Amino acid sequence: MPKHVRAYWKGFLRLSLVTIGVEIYNAVESKAEISFRQIHKPSGKRVNYEKVVQGIGKIDNADIVKGYEVDKDTYITLEPDDIDAVKLESKKTIDLVQFVDAEDIDYRYFERPYFVTPTDELSGEGYVVIRDALRKTGKVGLAQITISGREWLVAIAPLDDGLVMEMLRYEEELRKPADFFDEVPGAKPDKEMVELAVQLIGKKTAAFKPEKFQDHYQTALKALIQDKLKGRKIVAHEQDRPKGGNIVDLMEALKRSVGATGTKDGSGKSPATGKPKARSAKKRA
Repeated sequence: MPKHVRAYWKGFLRLSLVTIGVEIYNAVESKAEISFRQIHKPSGKRVNYEKVVQGIGKIDNADIVKGYEVDKDTYITLEPDDIDAVKLESKKTIDLVQFVDAEDIDYRYFERPYFVTPTDELSGEGYVVIRDALRKTGKVGLAQITISGREWLVAIAPLDDGLVMEMLRYEEELRKPADFFDEVPGAKPDKEMVELAVQLIGKKTAAFKPEKFQDHYQTALKALIQDKLKGRKIVAHEQDRPKGGNIVDLMEALKRSVGATGTKDGSGKSPATGKPKARSAKKRA
């Protein structure tokens, strides 16, 4: 366990009559992303904000309440006691009420991951039993957890030697795909083009290795900050970016893409048709 990591939540994980103590930790490193503050350039001091109301001026925090907009510039105000009255009691148990196949959960529902660990050695045996059972069945457990008065839908799944809890969005939070895909062409695409695209995907298929991908913007920002710290003249840090022309002919683009990756069987024939490969674009030219 890393030092100085505070548990996000402590309680119990329950599977029917099996209850074990668990602790939950944030699995996302928020410090990895650079954040900025607004600074007053002449003095170098941070800019502060005062809360004001148009036509009134500066106001006290004690006079501020929450409001829900029901129409333009029309709000229903809620007092702190009103909101506290609907907050749920923080139950300290994650009760696994249903199990589903992992691939059945649309990835749009996943919001944020957390590590789930046993609180002590006594909880460890039940913990590994649940972990291995989930792994063997290929299932994830669904539950609801109450944190700070709000009820979250969560999924519990095996991860390496432990368990991960994924916060899930509720169905009503997602927009309907049909509202955005209504202009997608309804006609079936050319079969040969689909086959070419399938071959191209197959040639580029590999195990997921996230370390191969880099946030070039964050890298450039970090390099820029280091230059500033060292008093260097600020220069733009070049980043490799994909280049390509505007190819109008989709079939030609697919054929060229498949040809560029080569064939797996070394037969010199096109995987799509079994015919000898076409000459390269350079030779045709």
